[in-house]
Amino acid sequence: MHPAYSIIVFTTLSGLGYGLAVVLGLGFLDPSLLMTKLAYLTSLALISIGLAASLLHLGNPQRAWRALSQWRSSWLSREGVMAIATFIPLTFSAALAIFADRHDVILGFITVLGALVTVYCTSMIYASLKTVDSWHTKLTPLCFLLFSLAGGFLFASAFVGNGLVEELLALLFVFLALIAKLVWRNRATTLLPISTPETATGLGFIGKVRLFERPHTLDNYLTREMGFRVARKHAAKLWVIAFICGVVLPILALLLAMTIGEGLTAQIALVFSVIAYVLGILVERWLFFGEAKHAVMNYY
Repeated sequence: MHPAYSIIVFTTLSGLGYGLAVVLGLGFLDPSLLMTKLAYLTSLALISIGLAASLLHLGNPQRAWRALSQWRSSWLSREGVMAIATFIPLTFSAALAIFADRHDVILGFITVLGALVTVYCTSMIYASLKTVDSWHTKLTPLCFLLFSLAGGFLFASAFVGNGLVEELLALLFVFLALIAKLVWRNRATTLLPISTPETATGLGFIGKVRLFERPHTLDNYLTREMGFRVARKHAAKLWVIAFICGVVLPILALLLAMTIGEGLTAQIALVFSVIAYVLGILVERWLFFGEAKHAVMNYY
């Protein structure tokens, strides 16, 4: 499928923002410190930029509010409702930390629960689609949640500077995210499609079905958006880039920071781990969409 840059930015930045919100909600960072206040502002900024980017993907952004009314049946609507609902306690928690140097446990718990549910709803927008075999698995929300938490603890480590607990948890979640993604990718690359030209046309009992003529001569929305294909050699290169930036470099930077302990060099290493991780997730998310195959292309 065609990777929309607005959706890539939305899923990446909002996921990182909610991951950081989880860490802040759990009270890992001292609210009296300046870096904690900046962490709250960063979380709010990442979420806001991500949600704003998602509006760019809509045909009529001014009518985005209507999507919130379908929360009973639409994961997209649920994600929008939860994003707004989570933003409120996160904002109050940020205000308490900035102006009162205080962390409220109840607000923090609500923020953590809301952030996790929001990321889950975002992932289910894709995992619920039976027409895209590679997405339609419980591994998809697991990957989204682990990527979000890994990013949240990486950001927290960079803000704390010498927090051994945050750095260890960042390492743990990066490893868990890697394992989940490897399992997800192995399934996606070896998956036999459920929907084939034979099942789509109902002519499989006769034999192999081949395309005699395209449904139409000109491109349309389906061929542009659903018919995108990334070359296998390019996908392999991009996966290597995502693996190096999203896993190898952050782990090496974390280990370096943990070895050094304190100081400017350790701080630079932690900031570098965040930058590398964000780049890695952006590439991974591009592949998530670029390698997806929609069942409608059986007719093309």
